[in-house]
Amino acid sequence: MDVRQLQYFIEVAKQGSFTKASQALHLSQPALSKMIRNLETELDVTLLDRSKKQIHLTDSGKVVYEQAQRVMGMMDDLTSSLYDTVHLKKGTIHFGLPPLIGTLFFPEIIAEFRKRYPGLSIKISEFGAIKVERTVEDGDNDLGVTVGPVDDTLFHSYPLNKEPMKVALPYHHPLAHRETIKLAELRDEKFIFFHEDFAMHEMIRQQCIEKGFEPDVELETSQWDFMVEMIGANIGIAILPQSICERISTPKVTSIPLTDPVIPWDLQIIMRKDRYQSYAARAFLEFIQTHKS
Repeated sequence: MDVRQLQYFIEVAKQGSFTKASQALHLSQPALSKMIRNLETELDVTLLDRSKKQIHLTDSGKVVYEQAQRVMGMMDDLTSSLYDTVHLKKGTIHFGLPPLIGTLFFPEIIAEFRKRYPGLSIKISEFGAIKVERTVEDGDNDLGVTVGPVDDTLFHSYPLNKEPMKVALPYHHPLAHRETIKLAELRDEKFIFFHEDFAMHEMIRQQCIEKGFEPDVELETSQWDFMVEMIGANIGIAILPQSICERISTPKVTSIPLTDPVIPWDLQIIMRKDRYQSYAARAFLEFIQTHKS
């Protein structure tokens, strides 16, 4: 049984005549009659009462007619849904986004994307970059944002933003009025770090170790604004991306460029390799790349 058989049977039932149905379908009457006979043979029932001038449905024919209409309705829905999906009229994007990065870069991008594609929804999962990578790897998210370097055996990666890190410290700190600060000069400082599931946590720790010291972490948090308040309260210092430092508004905290080494904050959009990506996810990626500042 195929969809055409059901379509032709429905038309014969509606018209009550093979002649009229063949005209409506632009099909020869013998071909149409053979198609209906094949359907009856396959189902092992008689669908049409042909004993009178006007064709009528048998009891079995009424059942098949009702179900065939449902099948054709579902096929129409399927066609419409596929059209809407391909033409980005509907769909869902699962997006892994660290809260810090979301705050800095995505409000306007998401707002403009929703205006362009009102039928598409974005389901955002907020995690640190390390967990975002796991969710994309496991298929829980279509794409996500992480901090490079990226494992190119697992992911396709696309650059989002790259900027230097700076040292945020209390305004009255002895190093606060320097033009630059070397990382090794911070060996005796107390640090405020992001939590371990933030990529910056291990990245900064490893850079300190390479300079010959284990950082003395006084406090860990997931909130950059709380971190800034703690710096202002003289709890410790932090190494933060330039974008965050530019948002510091309190006069109690200043930020100084970090040198030797210059630690880049390299943001990458990632997609899992060897996995199907929906039209909606691909459109979102293209939109981000086009509209990133």
